[in-house]
Amino acid sequence: MDKPLAIFAGRSNLALARAIAEKYGTKLGAVTIKSFSDGELYIKYQQSIRGADVFIVQSTPPPGDNIIELLLLIDAAKRASAHRVTAVIPYFGYARQDRKDQPRVSIASKLFANLLSETGADRVLTMDLHAPQIQGFFDIPLDHLYASSIFVEYLHSNPIEDLVVVAPDVGSLKMARSYSKRLNAGLAFVDKRRPSQNVAEVMNIIGEVEGKNILLIDDLIDTAGTITNAATALKSRGAKKIIASSTHPILSGPAYQRIEDSPIDKFLVTDTVPLKKPSDKIHVLSVAGLFAESIRRIYTDDSISTLFDD
Repeated sequence: MDKPLAIFAGRSNLALARAIAEKYGTKLGAVTIKSFSDGELYIKYQQSIRGADVFIVQSTPPPGDNIIELLLLIDAAKRASAHRVTAVIPYFGYARQDRKDQPRVSIASKLFANLLSETGADRVLTMDLHAPQIQGFFDIPLDHLYASSIFVEYLHSNPIEDLVVVAPDVGSLKMARSYSKRLNAGLAFVDKRRPSQNVAEVMNIIGEVEGKNILLIDDLIDTAGTITNAATALKSRGAKKIIASSTHPILSGPAYQRIEDSPIDKFLVTDTVPLKKPSDKIHVLSVAGLFAESIRRIYTDDSISTLFDD
Protein backbone atom coordinates (compact mmCIF):
# COMPACT_ATOMS: atom_id res chain seq x y z
CA MET A 1 0.00 0.00 0.00
CA ASP A 2 1.24 3.51 -0.75
CA LYS A 3 -0.10 5.16 2.39
CA PRO A 4 1.63 4.46 5.72
CA LEU A 5 -0.17 2.71 8.60
CA ALA A 6 0.13 3.80 12.22
CA ILE A 7 -1.40 2.33 15.38
CA PHE A 8 -1.86 4.57 18.43
CA ALA A 9 -3.55 4.02 21.78
CA GLY A 10 -5.29 5.86 24.55
CA ARG A 11 -4.53 4.96 28.14
CA SER A 12 -7.49 2.69 28.93
CA ASN A 13 -5.90 -0.62 27.91
CA LEU A 14 -2.28 -0.14 26.89
CA ALA A 15 -1.41 -3.81 27.39
CA LEU A 16 -3.91 -4.90 24.74
CA ALA A 17 -2.93 -2.04 22.41
CA ARG A 18 0.74 -3.03 22.61
CA ALA A 19 -0.19 -6.67 22.00
CA ILE A 20 -2.24 -5.71 18.92
CA ALA A 21 0.66 -3.70 17.51
CA GLU A 22 3.09 -6.55 18.22
CA LYS A 23 0.80 -9.09 16.51
CA TYR A 24 0.62 -6.75 13.54
CA GLY A 25 4.42 -6.56 13.46
CA THR A 26 4.91 -2.96 14.50
CA LYS A 27 5.04 -0.75 17.60
CA LEU A 28 2.57 1.77 18.94
CA GLY A 29 3.04 5.26 17.56
CA ALA A 30 4.29 8.02 19.83
CA VAL A 31 1.60 10.23 21.34
CA THR A 32 1.61 12.41 24.45
CA ILE A 33 -1.49 12.31 26.66
CA LYS A 34 -1.53 14.38 29.83
CA SER A 35 -4.17 15.22 32.40
CA PHE A 36 -4.10 18.73 33.84
CA SER A 37 -4.87 19.35 37.49
CA ASP A 38 -8.39 20.53 36.61
CA GLY A 39 -9.09 17.27 34.75
CA GLU A 40 -8.73 18.57 31.19
CA LEU A 41 -6.75 16.39 28.76
CA TYR A 42 -3.89 17.30 26.43
CA ILE A 43 -3.18 15.26 23.29
CA LYS A 44 -0.25 15.60 20.87
CA TYR A 45 1.03 13.13 18.27
CA GLN A 46 4.82 13.02 18.43
CA GLN A 47 5.29 11.92 14.82
CA SER A 48 3.92 12.95 11.46
CA ILE A 49 0.71 11.16 10.47
CA ARG A 50 -0.01 13.24 7.36
CA GLY A 51 -1.61 10.96 4.80
CA ALA A 52 -1.45 7.94 7.13
CA ASP A 53 -4.06 5.24 7.76
CA VAL A 54 -4.41 5.75 11.52
CA PHE A 55 -5.87 3.19 13.97
CA ILE A 56 -6.59 4.41 17.52
CA VAL A 57 -7.09 1.68 20.15
CA GLN A 58 -9.21 2.68 23.13
CA SER A 59 -11.65 0.68 25.25
CA THR A 60 -14.14 2.75 27.19
CA PRO A 61 -14.53 1.42 30.74
CA PRO A 62 -15.11 3.62 32.67
CA PRO A 63 -16.67 5.57 29.82
CA GLY A 64 -16.37 9.22 30.93
CA ASP A 65 -12.69 10.17 30.59
CA ASN A 66 -11.89 7.35 28.17
CA ILE A 67 -14.50 8.49 25.63
CA ILE A 68 -13.28 12.10 25.82
CA GLU A 69 -9.69 10.88 25.40
CA LEU A 70 -10.70 8.88 22.32
CA LEU A 71 -12.53 11.85 20.79
CA LEU A 72 -9.52 14.13 21.34
CA LEU A 73 -7.21 11.54 19.75
CA ILE A 74 -9.50 11.39 16.69
CA ASP A 75 -9.75 15.18 16.48
CA ALA A 76 -5.99 15.62 16.73
CA ALA A 77 -5.41 12.97 14.04
CA LYS A 78 -7.85 14.63 11.61
CA ARG A 79 -6.28 18.06 12.24
CA ALA A 80 -2.86 16.47 11.54
CA SER A 81 -4.13 15.46 8.06
CA ALA A 82 -4.41 11.71 8.60
CA HIS A 83 -5.78 10.03 5.46
CA ARG A 84 -8.26 7.85 7.41
CA VAL A 85 -8.94 7.38 11.12
CA THR A 86 -10.35 4.13 12.49
CA ALA A 87 -11.54 4.03 16.11
CA VAL A 88 -10.63 0.58 17.45
CA ILE A 89 -12.91 0.10 20.48
CA PRO A 90 -12.48 -3.42 21.92
CA TYR A 91 -15.16 -2.66 24.54
CA PHE A 92 -17.85 -0.16 23.51
CA GLY A 93 -19.24 1.49 26.65
CA TYR A 94 -22.83 2.70 27.04
CA ALA A 95 -24.04 -0.13 24.78
CA ARG A 96 -26.66 -1.08 27.38
CA GLN A 97 -28.42 2.27 26.92
CA ASP A 98 -29.62 1.60 23.38
CA ARG A 99 -33.31 2.53 23.54
CA LYS A 100 -35.80 4.81 25.27
CA ASP A 101 -37.33 2.28 27.63
CA GLN A 102 -38.54 4.95 30.10
CA PRO A 103 -39.73 8.55 29.75
CA ARG A 104 -37.08 11.31 29.80
CA VAL A 105 -33.97 9.10 29.45
CA SER A 106 -30.99 9.38 27.12
CA ILE A 107 -30.09 6.90 24.37
CA ALA A 108 -26.42 7.08 25.28
CA SER A 109 -25.10 4.59 22.71
CA LYS A 110 -26.63 6.66 19.87
CA LEU A 111 -25.06 9.81 21.31
CA PHE A 112 -21.65 8.07 21.50
CA ALA A 113 -22.02 6.96 17.87
CA ASN A 114 -22.86 10.52 16.80
CA LEU A 115 -19.87 11.92 18.68
CA LEU A 116 -17.49 9.51 16.94
CA SER A 117 -18.80 10.46 13.50
CA GLU A 118 -18.91 14.21 14.17
CA THR A 119 -15.39 14.19 15.58
CA GLY A 120 -14.08 12.75 12.35
CA ALA A 121 -13.77 8.98 12.75
CA ASP A 122 -14.01 7.36 9.32
CA ARG A 123 -14.56 3.83 10.58
CA VAL A 124 -15.15 1.86 13.80
CA LEU A 125 -13.79 -1.56 14.71
CA THR A 126 -15.32 -3.13 17.83
CA MET A 127 -16.19 -6.48 19.40
CA ASP A 128 -19.35 -8.11 20.78
CA LEU A 129 -21.62 -5.10 21.12
CA HIS A 130 -24.09 -5.70 23.93
CA ALA A 131 -26.89 -4.86 21.48
CA PRO A 132 -25.88 -5.70 17.88
CA GLN A 133 -28.52 -3.31 16.51
CA ILE A 134 -26.30 -0.44 17.71
CA GLN A 135 -24.47 -0.89 14.40
CA GLY A 136 -27.43 0.94 12.85
CA PHE A 137 -26.69 4.03 14.95
CA PHE A 138 -23.57 4.71 12.88
CA ASP A 139 -23.47 6.59 9.58
CA ILE A 140 -19.88 5.38 9.00
CA PRO A 141 -18.68 1.80 8.37
CA LEU A 142 -18.50 -0.39 11.47
CA ASP A 143 -16.77 -3.76 11.61
CA HIS A 144 -18.11 -6.04 14.36
CA LEU A 145 -15.83 -8.80 15.65
CA TYR A 146 -16.91 -11.86 17.64
CA ALA A 147 -14.92 -13.28 20.55
CA SER A 148 -16.69 -16.62 20.05
CA SER A 149 -13.90 -17.70 17.69
CA ILE A 150 -11.41 -17.24 20.56
CA PHE A 151 -13.52 -19.11 23.14
CA VAL A 152 -14.50 -21.96 20.79
CA GLU A 153 -10.87 -22.50 19.78
CA TYR A 154 -9.92 -22.73 23.47
CA LEU A 155 -12.76 -25.15 24.23
CA HIS A 156 -11.86 -27.34 21.26
CA SER A 157 -8.31 -27.50 22.65
CA ASN A 158 -9.64 -28.19 26.17
CA PRO A 159 -12.75 -30.32 25.52
CA ILE A 160 -15.37 -30.84 28.25
CA GLU A 161 -17.50 -33.99 28.30
CA ASP A 162 -21.28 -33.93 28.81
CA LEU A 163 -21.35 -30.21 28.13
CA VAL A 164 -24.46 -28.04 28.22
CA VAL A 165 -24.26 -24.39 27.15
CA VAL A 166 -26.45 -22.20 29.36
CA ALA A 167 -27.65 -18.63 28.76
CA PRO A 168 -27.91 -16.80 32.13
CA ASP A 169 -30.88 -14.83 30.79
CA VAL A 170 -33.11 -14.71 27.72
CA GLY A 171 -31.01 -11.93 26.19
CA SER A 172 -28.01 -14.26 25.91
CA LEU A 173 -29.98 -17.14 24.40
CA LYS A 174 -29.05 -16.44 20.77
CA MET A 175 -25.35 -16.37 21.64
CA ALA A 176 -25.65 -19.56 23.73
CA ARG A 177 -27.43 -21.33 20.87
CA SER A 178 -24.55 -20.47 18.54
CA TYR A 179 -21.99 -21.86 21.02
CA SER A 180 -24.11 -24.97 21.52
CA LYS A 181 -24.13 -25.64 17.79
CA ARG A 182 -20.40 -25.06 17.32
CA LEU A 183 -19.46 -27.18 20.36
CA ASN A 184 -22.03 -29.92 19.62
CA ALA A 185 -23.37 -29.45 23.16
CA GLY A 186 -26.79 -29.28 24.83
CA LEU A 187 -28.60 -26.00 25.43
CA ALA A 188 -30.45 -24.52 28.42
CA PHE A 189 -31.29 -21.08 29.76
CA VAL A 190 -32.12 -19.39 33.04
CA ASP A 191 -35.39 -17.54 33.38
CA LYS A 192 -34.80 -14.72 35.88
CA ARG A 193 -36.57 -11.72 37.27
CA ARG A 194 -34.72 -8.42 37.87
CA PRO A 195 -36.37 -6.52 40.76
CA SER A 196 -34.18 -3.43 40.26
CA GLN A 197 -31.17 -2.27 38.22
CA ASN A 198 -27.98 -4.31 38.83
CA VAL A 199 -29.94 -6.85 40.93
CA ALA A 200 -30.93 -10.22 39.48
CA GLU A 201 -32.97 -13.05 40.91
CA VAL A 202 -32.88 -16.52 39.37
CA MET A 203 -36.28 -18.15 38.99
CA ASN A 204 -36.25 -21.21 36.70
CA ILE A 205 -33.93 -23.28 34.55
CA ILE A 206 -35.27 -24.40 31.19
CA GLY A 207 -33.38 -27.49 30.01
CA GLU A 208 -31.62 -30.57 31.43
CA VAL A 209 -28.52 -29.76 33.52
CA GLU A 210 -28.41 -32.48 36.20
CA GLY A 211 -25.14 -34.42 36.01
CA LYS A 212 -23.87 -32.15 33.21
CA ASN A 213 -20.87 -29.88 32.92
CA ILE A 214 -21.94 -26.31 32.25
CA LEU A 215 -20.68 -23.48 30.04
CA LEU A 216 -22.37 -20.22 31.08
CA ILE A 217 -22.18 -17.59 28.31
CA ASP A 218 -22.66 -13.82 28.47
CA ASP A 219 -21.20 -10.94 26.47
CA LEU A 220 -20.29 -8.76 29.47
CA ILE A 221 -20.12 -9.18 33.21
CA ASP A 222 -20.57 -6.06 35.34
CA THR A 223 -21.43 -6.71 38.99
CA ALA A 224 -21.60 -10.50 38.31
CA GLY A 225 -24.96 -10.84 40.04
CA THR A 226 -26.74 -12.46 37.11
CA ILE A 227 -24.08 -15.04 36.27
CA THR A 228 -23.26 -16.04 39.87
CA ASN A 229 -26.96 -16.40 40.73
CA ALA A 230 -27.34 -18.54 37.62
CA ALA A 231 -24.35 -20.68 38.68
CA THR A 232 -25.87 -21.19 42.15
CA ALA A 233 -29.21 -22.21 40.64
CA LEU A 234 -27.50 -24.63 38.23
CA LYS A 235 -25.53 -26.21 41.08
CA SER A 236 -28.72 -26.70 43.09
CA ARG A 237 -30.16 -28.53 40.07
CA GLY A 238 -27.29 -31.03 40.10
CA ALA A 239 -24.86 -29.48 37.61
CA LYS A 240 -21.26 -30.68 37.89
CA LYS A 241 -18.37 -28.44 36.80
CA ILE A 242 -19.39 -24.85 35.91
CA ILE A 243 -17.33 -22.78 33.46
CA ALA A 244 -18.39 -19.19 32.84
CA SER A 245 -17.24 -17.06 29.91
CA SER A 246 -17.62 -13.43 29.00
CA THR A 247 -16.03 -11.21 26.37
CA HIS A 248 -15.95 -8.04 28.48
CA PRO A 249 -14.99 -8.46 32.19
CA ILE A 250 -16.13 -5.09 33.54
CA LEU A 251 -16.23 -6.59 37.07
CA SER A 252 -17.36 -3.53 39.02
CA GLY A 253 -18.51 -3.27 42.62
CA PRO A 254 -18.85 -6.66 44.34
CA ALA A 255 -18.08 -8.69 41.19
CA TYR A 256 -14.77 -10.23 42.30
CA GLN A 257 -16.14 -11.30 45.68
CA ARG A 258 -19.28 -12.75 44.10
CA ILE A 259 -17.19 -14.79 41.66
CA GLU A 260 -14.92 -16.04 44.44
CA ASP A 261 -17.93 -17.04 46.58
CA SER A 262 -19.81 -18.67 43.69
CA PRO A 263 -19.74 -22.31 42.50
CA ILE A 264 -18.10 -21.19 39.24
CA ASP A 265 -14.96 -23.32 38.79
CA LYS A 266 -13.33 -21.29 36.01
CA PHE A 267 -14.14 -17.93 34.42
CA LEU A 268 -12.94 -17.39 30.85
CA VAL A 269 -12.67 -13.76 29.76
CA THR A 270 -10.85 -11.76 27.11
CA ASP A 271 -8.54 -8.78 27.50
CA THR A 272 -10.88 -6.18 25.93
CA VAL A 273 -11.03 -4.77 29.46
CA PRO A 274 -8.00 -5.01 31.78
CA LEU A 275 -8.58 -6.88 35.04
CA LYS A 276 -8.51 -4.76 38.18
CA LYS A 277 -6.77 -7.56 40.09
CA PRO A 278 -5.78 -11.19 39.51
CA SER A 279 -8.00 -14.12 40.47
CA ASP A 280 -7.23 -17.83 40.49
CA LYS A 281 -10.65 -18.47 38.94
CA ILE A 282 -10.26 -16.02 36.04
CA HIS A 283 -8.41 -17.11 32.87
CA VAL A 284 -7.73 -14.43 30.25
CA LEU A 285 -7.69 -15.18 26.50
CA SER A 286 -6.24 -12.47 24.29
CA VAL A 287 -8.08 -10.96 21.33
CA ALA A 288 -4.95 -9.12 20.14
CA GLY A 289 -4.35 -11.43 17.19
CA LEU A 290 -7.93 -11.08 15.96
CA PHE A 291 -7.81 -7.27 16.13
CA ALA A 292 -4.39 -7.19 14.44
CA GLU A 293 -5.65 -9.33 11.55
CA SER A 294 -8.77 -7.15 11.25
CA ILE A 295 -6.62 -4.00 11.10
CA ARG A 296 -4.54 -5.64 8.38
CA ARG A 297 -7.67 -6.40 6.36
CA ILE A 298 -9.10 -2.90 6.78
CA TYR A 299 -5.76 -1.49 5.61
CA THR A 300 -5.72 -3.72 2.52
CA ASP A 301 -9.48 -3.42 1.88
CA ASP A 302 -10.01 -7.16 2.36
CA SER A 303 -13.07 -8.82 3.91
CA ILE A 304 -13.36 -9.13 7.69
CA SER A 305 -16.56 -11.18 7.70
CA THR A 306 -14.67 -14.14 6.21
CA LEU A 307 -12.73 -14.36 9.51
CA PHE A 308 -15.91 -15.80 11.04
CA ASP A 309 -16.96 -18.26 8.34
CA ASP A 310 -17.47 -21.70 9.91
